[in-house]
Amino acid sequence: MRRTIAVFTLLLALTGLALAHGKEKHIMGTVTTIGENSITVENNAKKSFTVGVGEKTMFEKSGSAATLNDLKVGDRVVISADEHDGKLIASQVRFGAMKQKTATEGAAHKH
Repeated sequence: MRRTIAVFTLLLALTGLALAHGKEKHIMGTVTTIGENSITVENNAKKSFTVGVGEKTMFEKSGSAATLNDLKVGDRVVISADEHDGKLIASQVRFGAMKQKTATEGAAHKH
């Protein structure tokens, strides 16, 4: 019974994650240009994408809040963006080293 509940809970959580992303596009690559209102990224296939940034764009560097000014040419990024009038607009820009979880973080404790 516990196993069934655990599987059901996992499936429900994954469904929620899938719905949360909606129609967002994800761009991963290296920053080649930073403008006042845009970032240009080149992916591994050498294709360039220019993504607009605005007041609502959230920046995250190594798991902490950041700004466009913290981003540098050459940084590896993951950008979540929505398409508006044929242009990509970033909702989130993540870059920098990600914190590694320790073996005990997120582990369930039995009492």
